[in-house]
Amino acid sequence: MDEDLKLEPWIAYVQQRPHARLRLFCFHYAGAGASVFRDWVNELPQEIGIHPVQLPGRENRFTEPLFTEMHLVVTALERALAPYFDLPFAFFGHSMGALIAFELIRRLRKVKGPLPSYLFVSGRRAPQLPSSGEPMHNLPRSELMKRLHELEGMPTELLAQEGMMDWLLPIIRADFMLCEKYQYAEEEPFDLPLTVFGGADDSHVDPTELAAWFQHTRGSCRLLILPGNHFFLQTARKQLIKVIVNDIRELISFRPLATNTHK
Repeated sequence: MDEDLKLEPWIAYVQQRPHARLRLFCFHYAGAGASVFRDWVNELPQEIGIHPVQLPGRENRFTEPLFTEMHLVVTALERALAPYFDLPFAFFGHSMGALIAFELIRRLRKVKGPLPSYLFVSGRRAPQLPSSGEPMHNLPRSELMKRLHELEGMPTELLAQEGMMDWLLPIIRADFMLCEKYQYAEEEPFDLPLTVFGGADDSHVDPTELAAWFQHTRGSCRLLILPGNHFFLQTARKQLIKVIVNDIRELISFRPLATNTHK
């Protein structure tokens, strides 16, 4: 792959790994950016290249328009990520990111592009299940702030900073709109292994809703519940990464993975 591609805005925090045997693309949750996977770079072994996906309108892409429609997101991603599909690859997505990863695989299949070797989804009900709550993207500011506090994904101190929230709320509203406008369509299941993760104390997604992902693959599938609330990918990060690494190793018969000592 051309070294210049490391500047591609769709991928952040790339660390060149000449011995990588698989690329892991990570898709962030609503209101966040690729920085939620920044620490993963130093915790994955050298045989796995970590590629956090950065959607427009946030962090280093804050001047770009935000997406609010799924088909536009996956069409753009299919084109932008194509140069990185020169190795076997896997997708990991949390919450909104799980939905994006799922629809991106469908898009790649439609255009007869390369498909991932593994799908990891986390903290998101299966795509065929409708939301049981009211839409949040168009709530008045005070009500939206209250709901964000209930989700426990944003520190109280940050919610109290009006200037910061003036900047963050448009991103959050756009991402919520992206998810809330999403319309599921029936298609053939995938032929790839699937691991689904949930949080033991996640009050927004229950194990039955997580297990409903199984209908989307003819490959092996399993559900793992980790300690934590909806944002267990932060509090149980090491456990989550360990499972992902072991699943990938089993999939492509890696030799024992070396410890990544990069700091």
